[in-house]
Amino acid sequence: MEVSVRVNLEEAARERIEELKRLVEHHRFCYYVLDKPEITDADFDVIYHELEDLEKKHPQLLTADSPTQKVGAKPSTDFKEVKHRIPLLSLANAMGSEDLIHWQERIDRGLADDDDPAFAPGASGALAYQYMCEHKIDGLSVALTYENGAFKQGATRGNGEVGEDVTLNLKTIGTLPAKLKPVAVLADGTLTGLDAAKKQGLVEGKDFQEKVLRHVEVRGEVYMPVSSFTSLNEALLEEGEQQFANPRNAASGSLRQKDPAKTARRRLGFWAYFLYVLDDGVKQPTLHSENLNLLAAMGFPVEPNGKIAHSLAEVQKFVDDWFLPRHSLDYQTDGVVIKIDQRKIWDKLGNTSHSPRWAIAYKYPPEEAETQVEAINFEVGRTGAVTPVAFLKPVKLAGTTVKRATLHNADQIKRLDVRINDWVVVRKAGEIIPEVLAVKFEKRTEGSEPFVYPTHCPACQSELVRLKDEVVLRCLNIYGCPAQRLRRLIHYVGREAMDIDGVGEKQIEQFVKSGLVTTPADFYRLTEDQLLALERMGKKSAQNILTAINNSKTRPLAALIFALGIRHVGVSIAELLAGRFPSIDALMAATAEEISAIEGVGPVISDTVLEYFAQSENRELIEDLRSLGVKLEQDAAEAAQTFAPTLAGKTFVITGSLTRLERLEAEKAIKARGGKATGSVSKKTDYVVVGESPGSKLAKAQELGIKIIDETEFLALLEIEA
Repeated sequence: MEVSVRVNLEEAARERIEELKRLVEHHRFCYYVLDKPEITDADFDVIYHELEDLEKKHPQLLTADSPTQKVGAKPSTDFKEVKHRIPLLSLANAMGSEDLIHWQERIDRGLADDDDPAFAPGASGALAYQYMCEHKIDGLSVALTYENGAFKQGATRGNGEVGEDVTLNLKTIGTLPAKLKPVAVLADGTLTGLDAAKKQGLVEGKDFQEKVLRHVEVRGEVYMPVSSFTSLNEALLEEGEQQFANPRNAASGSLRQKDPAKTARRRLGFWAYFLYVLDDGVKQPTLHSENLNLLAAMGFPVEPNGKIAHSLAEVQKFVDDWFLPRHSLDYQTDGVVIKIDQRKIWDKLGNTSHSPRWAIAYKYPPEEAETQVEAINFEVGRTGAVTPVAFLKPVKLAGTTVKRATLHNADQIKRLDVRINDWVVVRKAGEIIPEVLAVKFEKRTEGSEPFVYPTHCPACQSELVRLKDEVVLRCLNIYGCPAQRLRRLIHYVGREAMDIDGVGEKQIEQFVKSGLVTTPADFYRLTEDQLLALERMGKKSAQNILTAINNSKTRPLAALIFALGIRHVGVSIAELLAGRFPSIDALMAATAEEISAIEGVGPVISDTVLEYFAQSENRELIEDLRSLGVKLEQDAAEAAQTFAPTLAGKTFVITGSLTRLERLEAEKAIKARGGKATGSVSKKTDYVVVGESPGSKLAKAQELGIKIIDETEFLALLEIEA
């Protein structure tokens, strides 16, 4: 009987383990490959830890293919595979102080039997090591390879052994160095930064040699700043497109774009956190904290808030001290990574198949709160997109008081079955945007009625429609809807648009309510007397506003194009249009073929540009702005940046590293002269520009008989002195 019970228990465990393995693999694929998570990080942790626990209780059921023995998900086939020279391992998680204590105990046991005096206990009996605490950046791990100081290749983590080649996209990240700064090699071969060596009074040529390292591998995290994430999701919402769930998925999706220009427009950031120097005859600093300093000295951005801790109590204090202040950072962090600082101990402790024994990630608990829905209202964007918003009984969440949360769209309301007066669980999506996560059905009041989604615009009562495959409903009353007019006015004065400082949403609402402003042109008709007549408007404030409005008349052409609020035309597209057409008049006269021929624009955007200028209201606005003195063309300084179309009709491919120009600068120079820069060699390619360490594109060009030129010849074509 007892044997039968054991068999039944083991069989039940086996079935549950198989189910959990399937779930973990599925959600990893959604998270890492598709960039579309179906469940929250907290929910994933629950099923993952359940699987871990079952495998520990039933070790005979642990198999090599279990997701607990692997890292991440298999790489997408959209990019060339890269085998990592040094595997990118994941980190074990600590969910509280007890997990930290158990981790320290495992470390102490691993060092206890070692007779190396470096690991011997001190006078207090404690083992001699310290910790390095660093923010756990919620982004995408990458491995970077540098040869002779130049960035050669970058790859995603992938499954830890094999990742994806995203070199071109990584090159669009402004803070990632293309060339490494030289370092100081001391007499014993130890590396340090040049400034650090000089501060110690060391003499070059005597105490150290200046050197550019030949073989370096760097590990780091690509992330999307919170500010960029918010702007991106707002733009996606306006366009009726699917928003990203959190900055991590936005970063992943942006880094793995087929077109590097799209990656560049996403404004990604990068922090470096590991350094492997593979040169012969040199020695890295023995402390991880010193390696971080060396990374910074070589030109890498290193997250600035890391701190050395001399005890587990100091580690816990660092964790606790940052629990709320982390929300003020412009990058998302969901915990703290704690590493033993002495790298010699890394070698002693080693790794499991999944994670290093000398490091652990302390995960902050997900911040959720329960509150009540007091109303569901709708916001109308400048392009007519109508978004439902839940107004809540105020509740503290992630260090702020939350009074409202997005419900995304009609499909989301239907899926949640959320109703007015419901008690709901609210969470900050990616710890940034509050959203309704679930309804507490057990608290629903008797007689509650399902929420009925409106069929007409809440601002103008026009019928709402869903265009093509969009998930949002739109109000098509573009010029008659007061909400859309207000949002367009707010967009017009924005920093990246006409940059009218001192005029924000509240001021514009005042102007509109008073009948002073209806279109953007009305800003330029405002007088001091009109402003002083407004409530709480002083003479100094009025004068500052008028000065800012007047200064906006000379904003660059690209800023004006963006300010007009043409659908699909963001800052980068506006710059491309301004680079091709010297004035608004030239843009209005352009054909669909001329606009879509611009690299990075295409037919969808060309159609919306033509549609915008086909509207009589928009043409009248342009003429109104002209009459009021707003600059509608490039000025002399902008025109100086334009070039004769000397490369018109010519297609270029660049392979290898150029010394005078960054890749993006070179491609921009080609496009500015009417040429086309592409990423692959074909029979339509006219020139292949070969720099240092060219790739397979050179062989392809030779095979097809394409003209091959070096950097000097390329600069001559650009009419730039070599």
